[in-house]
Amino acid sequence: MKWLDIPPVWLLLHLGVVWFLAPMLPFGFGLPGTRPFGTFLIIGGLSLMLMAVWEMHQARTTPIPHMQPSNLVDGGVFAVSRNPIYLGDALVLGGVVLRADAPLLVGLVPVFVWIILVRFIRAEEARLLAALGDRFVAYTAKTGRWI
Repeated sequence: MKWLDIPPVWLLLHLGVVWFLAPMLPFGFGLPGTRPFGTFLIIGGLSLMLMAVWEMHQARTTPIPHMQPSNLVDGGVFAVSRNPIYLGDALVLGGVVLRADAPLLVGLVPVFVWIILVRFIRAEEARLLAALGDRFVAYTAKTGRWI
């Protein structure tokens, strides 16, 4: 069931944990700007994801992690981050944790990032290296994985 092993499913699982556990937690952040900042992160993350998918569409390559990319997208948001969709996912998750006022769940963000790194990014980068060689190496030298 490889089609179920995609980043949006992992994001939804983590968001479900926040939705389920947040109401049971004993205390919140206690800061007045937490919820508006969470909203900002959610909107920013969704915007980043949409821009990245659009740029991949324009370059005629796939945003689906298990498929072979046909082109290297290195402009736009990909000039700032090699993984803007995953960065957007992490921002959305962090924003939801802030909106839920659940400081004990902040640790879900690095757990999510680690899962994405291990299950998707390493394999994607190996496919890009095999397909694009030196061009991909040059891209990784100038563009960080996250920022």
